[in-house]
Amino acid sequence: MWELINAVASVVVFVFFFQAEDGIRDAQESRGLGDVYKRQGLALGMVDGVTTNPSLIAREKKDFNTVVRDILRVVDGPVSLEVVSLEAKAMVAEGKKLARLGDQVVIKVPMTTEGLKATRMFAAEGIDVNQTLIFSPLQALMAAKAGAAYVSPFVGRLDDIAHDGMELASQILTIYDNYEYDTEVIVASVRHPGHVLEAALMGADIATIPFKVIEQLSRHPLTDKGVAQFLEDWKKVPQK
Repeated sequence: MWELINAVASVVVFVFFFQAEDGIRDAQESRGLGDVYKRQGLALGMVDGVTTNPSLIAREKKDFNTVVRDILRVVDGPVSLEVVSLEAKAMVAEGKKLARLGDQVVIKVPMTTEGLKATRMFAAEGIDVNQTLIFSPLQALMAAKAGAAYVSPFVGRLDDIAHDGMELASQILTIYDNYEYDTEVIVASVRHPGHVLEAALMGADIATIPFKVIEQLSRHPLTDKGVAQFLEDWKKVPQK
């Protein structure tokens, strides 16, 4: 279930979303989340979209609209913005306001019965939903049936309580493949490169990854050793 991102060339890729997370800034003073993405993740070509949640937005110490506009200004791909209402009608009213912030906005809705009702209403109006806080394959099945465009299984949080988070992702992919659901799987709560590797091997559509993990993906001690050796050997080459 690799995402088709180029209908003309039928190119299939593993998509990286950037998880807005504190602790990813470099030593330079940041002008907000959008600046972080632009200077780091986007510079690497590794940001195909962004996921946020209320906890991560709150860490920015700025008003919501400022943070969101910073992100939307520099990210062309899907940007998940989460509703905080608890009843379906209120979720829909809140989500419609969020959707007007940008064409790439995806409404993040919690996996509750009221959330499923809201997802059905959003889907009927052509508004994409990212059903979040998925912790079981049957929750993911219900979300797909309700019309969610994406589901976000939180693999790291399951690992934290001695469950196998990636097994959940694998089960969801199998169910969606069995019944030909178009809902895309966003492997969320990624804690380390092993999660990303497993997600890619099992055919997950998307992984949403903190920048510190994106950095770790590029590193290998033998690469560092090889670069150092090449530089030492280059010093021995006679210079004209």
